[in-house]
Amino acid sequence: MLRYTVLRLLIFFGCLVFFWLVGLRNDQILLLLVSAAASVLLSFFLLRSQRDRFSEQIQDRMEKRHEAKRLAQGSVDPDSDEAAEDAELDQRPDR
Repeated sequence: MLRYTVLRLLIFFGCLVFFWLVGLRNDQILLLLVSAAASVLLSFFLLRSQRDRFSEQIQDRMEKRHEAKRLAQGSVDPDSDEAAEDAELDQRPDR
């Protein structure tokens, strides 16, 4: 997450310098707004892999937490997908 934040800031400051050199020096508010908008668009496309990795980490962490909670309870939640799959398998005739 820290890496993503630093990269977002670098993109913003890069846009800020670029638009300052292009000629938006006189209107500071316009310079900030244009730089912010451009950095959001660039970050959306350039940092997609960073966001995907971060969301995978969050998903893994949540799955581990859910599994630990389930094991701590000592039983399978009757509303869970596992319980539904087990019930479906129990209803099938043996082949």
